Amino acid sequence: MGPDIWICSFHTGNPAQPTSLHYMSPYQLNAYAMALKAVGDIIQDYDSDKMFPALGFGAKLPPDGRVSHEFALNGNPQNPYCPGIEGVMEAYYQSLKSVHLYGPTNFSPVINHVARYAASVKDGSQYFILLIITDGVISDMAQTKESIVNASCLPMSIIIVGVGPAEFDAMIELDGDDVRISSRGRYAERDIVQVRCAQSLLRQRWPPMCCMKESHKWSLNQQPALEPTSPYTSFVPFRDYIDRTGNHILSMARLAKDVLAEIPDQFLSYMRTRGIKPSPAPPPYTPPGHPLQTQI
Repeated sequence: MGPDIWICSFHTGNPAQPTSLHYMSPYQLNAYAMALKAVGDIIQDYDSDKMFPALGFGAKLPPDGRVSHEFALNGNPQNPYCPGIEGVMEAYYQSLKSVHLYGPTNFSPVINHVARYAASVKDGSQYFILLIITDGVISDMAQTKESIVNASCLPMSIIIVGVGPAEFDAMIELDGDDVRISSRGRYAERDIVQVRCAQSLLRQRWPPMCCMKESHKWSLNQQPALEPTSPYTSFVPFRDYIDRTGNHILSMARLAKDVLAEIPDQFLSYMRTRGIKPSPAPPPYTPPGHPLQTQI
């Protein structure tokens, strides 16, 4: 069993302008690409086939200019899977040439999209991780809260990485570390969201850049309070991770470490609360022509 990782990116600005967070410089990664690579290079090792469905949202699509909040970055809605993180980055760069970056910043469509897949696999054989990279303040907060509450009973976690200079204070509410997220009088069963802001990582040495495609620790013995924390969503402001020395590699490593720190607890909390036990370990690999080793 391995996680099924979905990657989503929010598009704004003109990628041809150096001031855009999506600017494709020949000399360095933009902030979207940097965040995607930082998290993706680590998390892809936990995906057995390393094929990642990648979605975009907040863009006008050709040929009619229809605004979409869940379109395939590779242009193939029947098969949005990309080979590895490099494949996702290539699809991201290609999409910048074909779609018109627009808005608003709606999260609920992509959360509901992945939740539909997670709802069909509740036996513990799959766990879904949705990575959202955004440079805009959320526009559909009420709908997103409801989507998170509905998804909190499913085998999925959400990581939200914020890039750019926008104020992401409202995003922290989705994290659920202090107060469990609620919607229409219902509280999330678990905290499945983690939120981080990425741009602080870059502001010390580099001009504004951008990046692209969700947690809280949970104790089974902990008695829930009236408004307990929710374990499956995370928001990450990328700017908080810029190394003051300008060390690009160190900044990306710090971001990846913090973003992924709560995923194991979220995964285990889902399995434990549902009484799902680990599958037996597979037998050790024996090369052809070698006799099986018997352990005493």
